[in-house]
Amino acid sequence: MRFMILTKRSIISVCLCAVLGITAAVMGINTVTKAVTTATTDRIIPIYCVDRTKKVCSISFDAAWGNEQTDTLLDILDEYNVKTTFFLVGDWVKKYPKSVKKIAKKGHDVGNHSNTHAHLSQMSCDNIVADVKSCNEKIEKLTGKSPTLFRPPYGDYNNDVVSSVMGLDMYCVQWNIDSLDWKDPSVDQIVQNCVNKLEPGSIVLLHNGATNTPEALPKIIEAIQAQGYEIVPISKILLKGNYTTDVQGKMCKAVA
Repeated sequence: MRFMILTKRSIISVCLCAVLGITAAVMGINTVTKAVTTATTDRIIPIYCVDRTKKVCSISFDAAWGNEQTDTLLDILDEYNVKTTFFLVGDWVKKYPKSVKKIAKKGHDVGNHSNTHAHLSQMSCDNIVADVKSCNEKIEKLTGKSPTLFRPPYGDYNNDVVSSVMGLDMYCVQWNIDSLDWKDPSVDQIVQNCVNKLEPGSIVLLHNGATNTPEALPKIIEAIQAQGYEIVPISKILLKGNYTTDVQGKMCKAVA
């Protein structure tokens, strides 16, 4: 009788082990499947640079807080007859309306840099759209033109950010050359950061409030032009019509 009890217990144990084993296997399969799905999910890449054969590039400035240097930067750009792109935060637009009008009047692109410089990747699509529209409205009220260019604060984005911006018929634009001027390096270092990796279709990132940017800007322009490049606003460097971005964010013409 005891033998029979042990046998039944053994059978029950075997059955339990089998059930646990199958459960673990199923969970493992589901985990792998989820990982594979996540790994293969298409990521929408913003525009970091443009596929151009001609030696042409763009300089851009992000304006989110102070305004002490904006007039100086505009005077330097006038001196060199160079047009660029300014990405403006809505709060900055509200605080410095005269500067917004001056940037537009001098022929520079006026782009959208969000309404409050928040991390948009942490927002819902509806809130992203509302944020971008709010900044657009402030800029259009002052310049008479709604921006077509958008740059996410902190360079922070996800698919919702890029698709929401594209849904507003705007280009989501990053940069492939970072001056790192916001870290306050030396003037010479800023210049080197801007020209060392320069290539046709490059987009350079600067800031209107960085300490050494006004002193570095003439040298940046001269160094870029010395390499035979023309500096144009981002709106002039982008490709017309349908486009794609590769894994590096290079804007390329869409293959028919």
